[in-house]
Amino acid sequence: MNTNSNAAQVLSPDEDSAKLKPLYLEAVTRVERLHRRLLDLIKDEFDRMGWDDINPVQALLMFNIGNSELTAGELRSRGYYLGSNVSYNLKKLVETGYIFQERSRTDRRSIRIRLSPKGEEVAEVIDELYDRHLKSIEKVGGLGGGDFESLNLSLGRLERFWIDQILYKL
Repeated sequence: MNTNSNAAQVLSPDEDSAKLKPLYLEAVTRVERLHRRLLDLIKDEFDRMGWDDINPVQALLMFNIGNSELTAGELRSRGYYLGSNVSYNLKKLVETGYIFQERSRTDRRSIRIRLSPKGEEVAEVIDELYDRHLKSIEKVGGLGGGDFESLNLSLGRLERFWIDQILYKL
């Protein structure tokens, strides 16, 4: 009787890591590519509307601000802005009239920002774009609620892992 054919194959840590590495690298590549594709979708939407005075990163920033009033630091700490040049983008958005900024009444060193009506219009365009996607994502994209629950759980775990790598120098 051959017991090896019925037993599960046990991989060494090196073999397991070698099998996991291409999957991990593909996931990292896909996350980066998905973000770029989202920016492309937003740019395409703005091109169709004839809007050329803001870029997709700035539009996402305005969508994430929504009805909130925040400081620049809060934008980053809440994950609303992922780039390193938040000050530049905020300055441009203030100059072009998409964002209002004013000194905090309680802490004069702090500058609070909120969307102007023009900025609210951009946020609404992004919201409508997402709503349009939701109408066909299950039929055309084959993605439903369970898929997104699983995806979000996995991405959340990956994010937590990366945060731990940074915080605890693992």
